[in-house]
Amino acid sequence: MVGSYNRKSRSSGPTRRAALGLIVGTPLLSACSGVQQSLSQFTSGQDAAPGGQPQQPQAIGTGQVKVGLVLPLSAAGNAGVAAQSMKNAAEMALAEFQNPNIQLLIKDDGGSPQGAAQGTQQALSEGAEIILGPLFAGSVPSTAQLTRARGTSVIAFSTDASIAGRGVYLLSFLPESDVNRIIDYAAGTGKRSFAALVPDNAYGNVVEAAFKQAVGRKNARIVAFEKYGADRATPARTVAQALGQADALLLADDGDSVVATADALTAAGSNLRNIQLLGTGLWDNPRVFASPVLQGGLYAAPDPAGFRSFAGRYRTRFGGEPVRTATLAYDAVALVAALARTQGTQRFAAETLTNPSGFAGIDGLFRFRSDGTNERGLAVMKVASAGGTAVAGSPKSFGA
Repeated sequence: MVGSYNRKSRSSGPTRRAALGLIVGTPLLSACSGVQQSLSQFTSGQDAAPGGQPQQPQAIGTGQVKVGLVLPLSAAGNAGVAAQSMKNAAEMALAEFQNPNIQLLIKDDGGSPQGAAQGTQQALSEGAEIILGPLFAGSVPSTAQLTRARGTSVIAFSTDASIAGRGVYLLSFLPESDVNRIIDYAAGTGKRSFAALVPDNAYGNVVEAAFKQAVGRKNARIVAFEKYGADRATPARTVAQALGQADALLLADDGDSVVATADALTAAGSNLRNIQLLGTGLWDNPRVFASPVLQGGLYAAPDPAGFRSFAGRYRTRFGGEPVRTATLAYDAVALVAALARTQGTQRFAAETLTNPSGFAGIDGLFRFRSDGTNERGLAVMKVASAGGTAVAGSPKSFGA
């Protein structure tokens, strides 16, 4: 059994919030805008645009357990902004955790594989027992090559599941979790026949595989499945012709594209009010909420309450808004601090990180699979003009 977090403290304030925010136990007792979109715009690419001068290495905390944090702090554009926000969140996790025995070794990889290798090597040579990061998919193999030689685990932030495995765990929002949750929920409400229209790109390929597997597990059927590129009209007509046989339609894309796809289906003669529309976390977008034809659609996403609370504390501490990915860095640091406190010499071993009961973070439950991917406990949200409203909350524990 994995040891439970100490709950004796009755104090209020930030330290208690952090102490209760991430619990390791058997059973587990403890749980926004464009989650995957904000990640995928810079985590699925190979590397970042060149930025400014690399930031100097920095150590935060005085604990005995050293943890490397590798982020593209000097990268240009969104990547650098996200990295700084994630670094802030990591600092916040240490500050809110009660007496963590952690020292964070912060390394700037500049958004390149070469920088990731250099930062990882520095952290390992300074005694890091685990590496958090990198953010870019293209940089993770450079880190993994060094850590695997030492038997050191990595918790990376990329959404590219192809880079996970053998000591490399992804703490990110993977589309597979969204698809599994929304199909399971729809099947639980009696939906037996599914159609889908998804983009012909890497995201669509992941969604396709997850969708077909999820529908198969429910012994349901797929009456239509199409992909679109620049031309939406032709695949939309094909799907529209089959919708009379379907109970539900999955549209998996970002806000602007989902609206355009729904419009193409309407132009092809579909009455989308006669079918249950389903989506992923990318639906958490003002364009979706403003679309008349998407009203009532259901999508899977983290319960937004956790991020709202986190963002409020972040604003108080740093005077600005966190990027949506900042919770990943917070949860990663809180996790390693909890494991360092409770798990002794096995704190970062594979069997500890892949505990099937999982962990509870800012965005709800999550657990690492042995293949390095993750599973999240997600809420089911309903599209309304004022925003997403929960119709099914996040689970309180994982099933078998």
